[in-house]
Amino acid sequence: MKPLLSALLALLALALPGAAQAWGFYAHQQTAKIAEANVSPEVRAKIRALLAREKDLGTPECPLKTLKDASVWADCVRGEGWRWGYTAAWHYRTAPICEAFNPRGNCAGGSCVTAQITRAHRVLADESLPAPIRLEALAFMVHFAGDVHMPLHSGDNEDRGGNDREADYGIIPSLNLHWIWDGPLAERAISDPADPVVRRYSDAERAELTGGTPDDWGRESWEIARGFVYPTAFDSEDVCTAPLPGATALSQDDIIRGVPIAKRRVQQAGLRIADLLTSAFAPGPLVVDDEPRR
Repeated sequence: MKPLLSALLALLALALPGAAQAWGFYAHQQTAKIAEANVSPEVRAKIRALLAREKDLGTPECPLKTLKDASVWADCVRGEGWRWGYTAAWHYRTAPICEAFNPRGNCAGGSCVTAQITRAHRVLADESLPAPIRLEALAFMVHFAGDVHMPLHSGDNEDRGGNDREADYGIIPSLNLHWIWDGPLAERAISDPADPVVRRYSDAERAELTGGTPDDWGRESWEIARGFVYPTAFDSEDVCTAPLPGATALSQDDIIRGVPIAKRRVQQAGLRIADLLTSAFAPGPLVVDDEPRR
């Protein structure tokens, strides 16, 4: 058992992305594949036309040849802090779970995930702008629309969205609560070959899984953090009365109960990215602006 555990931990360490990365490459890439499967051929052709301008962005270490690349590009470039460090706060908008939800809080100057989805969508939809600027917006939009669906990019309990809470994941010790939801739990949730998340969804499924604005998506994530993530991780229905301990452990039962929640968030992210792409490339009102563009 000890050699097996050591091997598992070694593999996990290799799989863990750096602190600059979010929601795991695999989960982000799956959202892009869901989106691509659920847009029209015309929209896919317009996406490919923009992606053909990749070299104009000057990010050779961070490829942007496919929509799957776009889903992780924003994490990749953030590693080049001298050039892209200002985008770090764009990946989240954490709100205290023990206070009333404020959709405008923690977003000074639009430096938060929900505002940046809206900004990127508007830039992408503006065909008067140069193609490289629109391509950058495409990549940011696809990535951030994924980020906002991860509960701990929105919910916080004085711990940087769970980053400061050490947590065991079943038999795997000493991760943190944020990374569990970013990585292994999300990956387990979307890796069932008998029920793949990447497919064409029916109109009824899309109606049930989509809708809303980036602010709504952030509120959904915050509600999951408040109502499930923290209470489950700390075995308490009231996680706001007293300070939480710095460390905890997720049991197998906790993980099993979290899997359908994580899976639904990945599906919602992918389908909502498809809707964002469709509305950005097609005529009609935008779905994320305060004032629709006519």
